Amino acid sequence: MYDLAIARAIHVLSIVIWIGGVCMVTTILLPSFKRCFPIQERLNLFNKIEDRFAWQARFVVLLAGLSGFYMVWRLAAWDRFAHLSFWWMHAMLFVWLIFMAMLFLLEPFFLDKKIQKLSKENPEKIYKLVQKLHWFLLIMSCTTIIGAVIGSHSYF
Repeated sequence: MYDLAIARAIHVLSIVIWIGGVCMVTTILLPSFKRCFPIQERLNLFNKIEDRFAWQARFVVLLAGLSGFYMVWRLAAWDRFAHLSFWWMHAMLFVWLIFMAMLFLLEPFFLDKKIQKLSKENPEKIYKLVQKLHWFLLIMSCTTIIGAVIGSHSYF
């Protein structure tokens, strides 16, 4: 049973670092950049910080997924995905898949180039889009966390 405790600790720590980073970028960095820097500097600074954070985000998102799948496997809890009362497990998987797609596929192979191109045409529009996307991801993630904490204590 120690393996489950270790897996849960890794899972929770990974999510704290992952969603904490999303929260910091969404609620602190992006609004601060908007107040303090002209648009082109804003985008450049955001890209530099995002590049540094991307590897950390990829690592903790991957770790959260591996530890989550390990717990489901170890507890033989696959059948929970067949019941709507465990919607929070579906939500965790959905949020994880979105971030995996963003961090490992869309950003490195498509979005970075597309955003760079579009930011030359209309930088303010791109910045607003980045902000909206971050808010969407943060709200979806926090809703999932609340649901998972309440759901894992059998309140649904």
